[in-house]
Amino acid sequence: MTTVRPGLRPTGVAALRRPVGVRLAWLFAGLVLLVILGAASLAFGARDVSLTEIFAALGGGAEDVGEAAVTLRMPRTVLAMLVGAALALSGCAMQAITRNPLADPGILGVSSGAALAVVIGIAFFGLSNPYSYIGVATLGAAGASAFVYAVGSMGRGGATPLKLALAGAASAAAFSSLVSAILLPRVDILETFRFWQIGGVGGASWDRILVVAPFLGLGALICLISARGMNSLALGDDMAAGLGVRVGQTRLLAAVGAVILAGAATAIAGPIGFVGLVVPHLCRLLVGTDHRWLLPFSAIAGAALLTLADVIGRIITRPEEIDVGIVTAFIGAPVFIWIVRRQRVREL
Repeated sequence: MTTVRPGLRPTGVAALRRPVGVRLAWLFAGLVLLVILGAASLAFGARDVSLTEIFAALGGGAEDVGEAAVTLRMPRTVLAMLVGAALALSGCAMQAITRNPLADPGILGVSSGAALAVVIGIAFFGLSNPYSYIGVATLGAAGASAFVYAVGSMGRGGATPLKLALAGAASAAAFSSLVSAILLPRVDILETFRFWQIGGVGGASWDRILVVAPFLGLGALICLISARGMNSLALGDDMAAGLGVRVGQTRLLAAVGAVILAGAATAIAGPIGFVGLVVPHLCRLLVGTDHRWLLPFSAIAGAALLTLADVIGRIITRPEEIDVGIVTAFIGAPVFIWIVRRQRVREL
């Protein structure tokens, strides 16, 4: 007989259960990898710098070109980590509350909705304050989420994973087309936001990080608080309700956290896809399905993935760069196809 416990998917062999020691080991390994990738992000670019120059720059030195390069790369590295962690957390939460293995801020149209809202605010209302960008992006992400869920809920069976994925893909395409339609006649803002549409962290600064960090922290805190409820949702709404969980309240709270993370990340770095899709699936294989472990590990892995993508984009075409949004698309598209073929678009 199969024993069903909160936080575990009901299977005959409990294949995704992991001992605490194994989870701690993977968390430690993830942190070590993140530190290594952070050092690589400081070291590699149009001009490579030595370890000595990195330590000198971290100590406040900026006497030569190498140390100055490290100083410029530090906010970029931090922003890549923050955005990667935010997108991974958002994707993990979306997969939990929809029980959809294909849920992701990009695939469900959430990032595109945030981008459309920002562009509308700039083109028609003259928005220029960073806080207004984040607020408008969050509202756009929330509106896109509600629209996609409403469309995916139509017809028999309600909001199935396949219908949500199709509704999200269609909405994302429509939102992206509207962004292009708004920007093309406006040459003055087209050049400014041409690279932002692709998604990147090249324009990072400490001021921008200080603006977005509180919003990312709030969204992450909400998602982490909702971790136990996400475990119950994985058992199905009826069983979760039988365990005393307020299903609607739990789903709404987790959705608010996911939307804040996706909206703020999109406002600061543009629409970056596939991070929220790829990372949670990888992390489930390593630490299991308990969201109390899965969420923090997804944040670490998401930060590492986006930092790695940024490093790759700077190395392969230097002295030019490829934005992280393009690199993550190359990484994520094959994984998306693999997930569809392996999962057959079933529920989590």
